[in-house]
Amino acid sequence: MAPATETQQHRATSTGRRKVVDEVSGWLRVMDDGTIDRTWTGPPEALPLMQPVEPYAEPRDGHTLHDLPGEPKLRVYIPEATATANVGLPVIVQLHGGGFCISHPSWVLYHHFYSRLARALPAVVVTAELPLAPEHRLPAQIHTGVDVLHRLRSIALSSDSSCTPAELLLREAADMSRVFLVGDSSGGNLVHHVAARVGEDGPDHWAPLRVVGGIPIHPGFVRAARSKSELEPRPDSVFFTLDMLDKFLAMALPEGATKDHPYTCPMGADAPPLESVPLPPMLVAVGEHDLIRDTNLEYCDALRDAGKEVEVLLSKGMSHSFYLNKFAVEMDPETGERTQELIDAISRFVARH
Repeated sequence: MAPATETQQHRATSTGRRKVVDEVSGWLRVMDDGTIDRTWTGPPEALPLMQPVEPYAEPRDGHTLHDLPGEPKLRVYIPEATATANVGLPVIVQLHGGGFCISHPSWVLYHHFYSRLARALPAVVVTAELPLAPEHRLPAQIHTGVDVLHRLRSIALSSDSSCTPAELLLREAADMSRVFLVGDSSGGNLVHHVAARVGEDGPDHWAPLRVVGGIPIHPGFVRAARSKSELEPRPDSVFFTLDMLDKFLAMALPEGATKDHPYTCPMGADAPPLESVPLPPMLVAVGEHDLIRDTNLEYCDALRDAGKEVEVLLSKGMSHSFYLNKFAVEMDPETGERTQELIDAISRFVARH
């Protein structure tokens, strides 16, 4: 979704015969004819974070960026370290957040972090364009996450003659036996559910691709009942409010479902027992001041109780998806330091697996 110009914003405000029947914190508006308007109507200072970044084949800041058209559409960061590596690099598959309802992997807010992560590890980073609710409710996003892995496996098994130049670069750079699923916010939910689906299929189904780790960052795990951290008074945020939490999940979950649904509460009574869910080792990142901190930590405790391998990174003083705010990362020393801690934790986790 490309960001709106001032003219486009004016047009969106003047909807003519259409009327706005619901709005979500400036991010999304539901019209009375059932259409969805994702023209940004919030603070103008947030617009630069939603600018799309075009791909580039010439190296910038130690990496190249390639788009792979198809289903699903992929975007691939390839670090220059590939040229000197004796073996393929690990693969980070990023599943973007946005409450299942908004955002796009080409946005600056994702680009600045995942290009940096590709260089720091180094690793091949693959991002994917996910379907959006309410037009596409869950489990559509889970299916697409699985389809991303199927496409990567097909590229790994393909011949040179059947690959596009970008696919060939990806195949030569990547070690598909070391794939890590990474997701922010609602994308963290997808990490859990996509990893579980892969685990159910078994390694033979996916060879030579292997998912060897999952990294949910501030995952959107919640319950129908408010947690203590949801009720704590907090300043308004462009990126995450209770309004966004409630309305986005109502639009994304299956019709009639509550937030106790397994898609948003995998540690709840309605979900399969976690002991029975085949999951890889997990690194769960939690923000100390996140609205959904308590249910994030509850998920981590449930994984431990189920005998799963889980590490927790608690970012002191930080709120939801802090590391995606490029301006805060660059201008606020504490945010920059916590972001580096997150990258370092991911690097160590990947190195161990």
